[in-house]
Amino acid sequence: MFSDSYTRLVGYVGGGEDPADPAHVLAMQMVLQIEKVDPPNKHGLLVAAARAAVLVCLDECGEHGGPWAAGLDEWCDARIRKIARRARGKQWRDVQNLWGVTAEHDGCRARAFVPGRVGDVDQRIRKLQIGGTDVDGELPGGEEQAGDVDGLCLWLNPGVEMSVGKSAAQVGHASMLGAELFTLGQAQVWYDAGCPLDVRQADAARWARLRDAVAAGTASAVRDAGFTEVAPGSMTVIAERASTASVRGV
Repeated sequence: MFSDSYTRLVGYVGGGEDPADPAHVLAMQMVLQIEKVDPPNKHGLLVAAARAAVLVCLDECGEHGGPWAAGLDEWCDARIRKIARRARGKQWRDVQNLWGVTAEHDGCRARAFVPGRVGDVDQRIRKLQIGGTDVDGELPGGEEQAGDVDGLCLWLNPGVEMSVGKSAAQVGHASMLGAELFTLGQAQVWYDAGCPLDVRQADAARWARLRDAVAAGTASAVRDAGFTEVAPGSMTVIAERASTASVRGV
């Protein structure tokens, strides 16, 4: 049942100590398609990454007794981690048959995979480069409004600088946390629509309002553990429900 995946996602605790052996660290691998010719734009790539991450978590294969359930259960009971990599050409095609979901936005594609031990990552993913994920393009701000669907809006902190790969992991986490802003029935409708969402750059004034919304329980914030790029505890992305007038859609 869809409720199995929804309950796991909105109820996970996470945290805890890392295992002594780094190979036992649990992580969701994410692969961004970044071709040399006609590379993706930053906005489309981040929207695709955010959707791919939550689509994996809510997929029917992760329901009780499904093939993905054990991996998702174990990951959500541990410290949530994501690792973003880049792929092009045959590299991208080679990972499409591995357990996961590919999402697309504005011609940009990302695939998120069922979490597992770092030491067990398939060689086709392991060989992909983690760095070099930066692409051109700007994120829209709050003044740009379009679309006709109800979903999430994911706002990046204006005071934190992150690579595109790091940002992809952070918006992926934000889309997961944003599921708690929906009731079960609303989440089912959202999932059936392909988890529509947008990724935007907040300015200082909007970020202050978003922080107030987090404190009031009407928005969800990603607080990074500080393993890479940003300081521990940094609030990197805030997810809020978007009205039909302010989300770009799938």
